[in-house]
Amino acid sequence: MSLARIRTGDTVVVISGKDKGKTGKVLRVWAEDDKVLVEKINVVKKHAKPTQVSDGGIVEREAPLHISKVMPVDPETGKGTRVKTRVESDGSKTRVAVKSNKDIPEPKRERERPSAS
Repeated sequence: MSLARIRTGDTVVVISGKDKGKTGKVLRVWAEDDKVLVEKINVVKKHAKPTQVSDGGIVEREAPLHISKVMPVDPETGKGTRVKTRVESDGSKTRVAVKSNKDIPEPKRERERPSAS
């Protein structure tokens, strides 16, 4: 099994596009489409029809970015870095920042996935 370079909950920096240089937290990853949704990055205006739950109007929301446009933030320098994997002695894999050679911490899960029952 391969180790994902970017995971939900990681802090990333945008390396190209209109939001170049901004950092944010990854809200969602679509691995099959190579897309990520980053908090307060790539904000677009969406025209929403009124429903019973909400009023209509122009709503601002985040749009997905291609995963190649973001880099994980190095835990030591705070800048973007490439990622390599290191296989530990017990066989587990760890993500490592290329620039500082420090481990990239596992993102904290805000909520558990619902069990299939």
